[in-house]
Amino acid sequence: MTTHRRPAPPALPKGALRIVPLGGLGEIGRNMTVFEYAGKLLIVDCGVLFPEEHHPGVDLILPDFSAIRDRLDDVVGLVLTHGHEDHIGGVPYLLKERADIPVISAKLTLAFVKTKLQEHRITAKMVHVREGDRRKLGPFDLEFLAVNHSIPDSLAVAIRTPAGLVLQTGDFKMDQFPLDRRITDLAGFARLGEEGVDLFLPDSTNAEVPGFMASEEELYPAIDTVMRTSPQKIVVSSFASHVHRIQQIIDAAHKYGRKIAFVGRSMVRNMGTARELGYLKIPRGMLVDFKELEKLPPSKAVFICTGSQGEPMAALARMASGDHQIDLRDGDTVLLASSLVPGNETSIYRLINDLTKLGANVVHKGNAKVHVSGHASAGELVYCYNLVRPRNVVPVHGEYRHLKANAELAVRTGVDPKQTLIVEDGTTIDLKDGVARVSGYVQANYVYVENLVAGAATEESLQDRIRLAEDGAVTVLAIVNPETGALEEDPEFFPVGFTPTRAELEKATGVVEKTLAGLKREKTGPHAERAISEALVRWSDRALRRKPVVTVIIVEA
Repeated sequence: MTTHRRPAPPALPKGALRIVPLGGLGEIGRNMTVFEYAGKLLIVDCGVLFPEEHHPGVDLILPDFSAIRDRLDDVVGLVLTHGHEDHIGGVPYLLKERADIPVISAKLTLAFVKTKLQEHRITAKMVHVREGDRRKLGPFDLEFLAVNHSIPDSLAVAIRTPAGLVLQTGDFKMDQFPLDRRITDLAGFARLGEEGVDLFLPDSTNAEVPGFMASEEELYPAIDTVMRTSPQKIVVSSFASHVHRIQQIIDAAHKYGRKIAFVGRSMVRNMGTARELGYLKIPRGMLVDFKELEKLPPSKAVFICTGSQGEPMAALARMASGDHQIDLRDGDTVLLASSLVPGNETSIYRLINDLTKLGANVVHKGNAKVHVSGHASAGELVYCYNLVRPRNVVPVHGEYRHLKANAELAVRTGVDPKQTLIVEDGTTIDLKDGVARVSGYVQANYVYVENLVAGAATEESLQDRIRLAEDGAVTVLAIVNPETGALEEDPEFFPVGFTPTRAELEKATGVVEKTLAGLKREKTGPHAERAISEALVRWSDRALRRKPVVTVIIVEA
């Protein structure tokens, strides 16, 4: 197995297929892969990554489109494997750059994308496909296969070109008893294996987890227990796209005579779409507005909302802080029916603590079987490797440790270690004559979205925000004699976020005096302000172990 990072790639050799992951490798989120053949580009998925605590003020993180921005006219289509945000959340931002890119996917995924695009006032060309379909897009011959995941209508895609056959699984697992009875098409995987898979791009999220993943239906007993034993109202938090999980919640609530309400814009929108298309079944009269549900006896109420990852603006976090119309009280039950996404641990545990302080009984993955992953574990991946027997493997969708674990599984099943490539975002892989090789590297930075504007924040501005939060800020007002360039009186300091002592302020005054003394008189104004600011930051870093943001204002008088 080899790990690579190299300079910019050369021109694509004739007859070769280039694969460029722009997101999803080295992280859980913002999945996007570009395929290039004969001058044309095919994109698979365009998702987002959700910000962590070190991304203050950021709403979403996008893939970096700069590597293809000047070639958008060469894009023949955008294939979406399924409707989770980490695979479709970036679509509006891509289509803002070229609105007529055909969007190809299954019915539910397209419906989720359509409502998302409406918020951005974008009308896209939608191409509906289903498992078993084959479509020709430029030089790319696409075949779609059913895979089981935690959302209906998930697809794997086989991409045929003269350079070879590529199989990208998308997110998948091998649940043999899925709620919708739509299993992963292992026969199709085996058939492609017989044809000869030149490059396999498998989901890596659970490659470290041994054995086989439990079935979704195994969660029902725990959900049933919550509905049966909870004395008062129940609040269930889940991903707004987890149709199967929410169907189980609805079935159990109906069994015990409870009514339900959806809370949160994305939950209301997605479940409304799933119901309209027949993917979600709700008995007549069971669904009511959440304001009406509050008027019923608490023992008859189930609120289904977003916020299971501790997102500060989501409905559940606002309930926990007392900033929501739904009032949580002693004896209520909160069911967190979702996974713990890496990076969100602190936020989730803080949320659980806040809910517990309110007196709620919090049921979560740590104390009950209320979640199973939608991603294949090691046993399932090995099974697929033995079916597909790929010549080359590039593990996708996961942090580096997940990619490495997946690559090790591939090698154990017989894949040549030299043809098992562990790469990260921006690495270009060229497939030619049945061999995949790293050919270079393109830009694949984080692109931050604030208030629906991509690129509004930068790494530098985020560092400034973190610095403000951690080290504070200080404004310095200095009155300077225009003739001598010296201080007329001691400067005034206006600190925010920390409180310096009198002795520290006296030393800071000395820094200002010394800096002014070292400047030529004609270099007052902005030059002097900048010099004083830099000197104060250096002194504060040494003396106080903090680097505040310093703003200096010089008044000549």
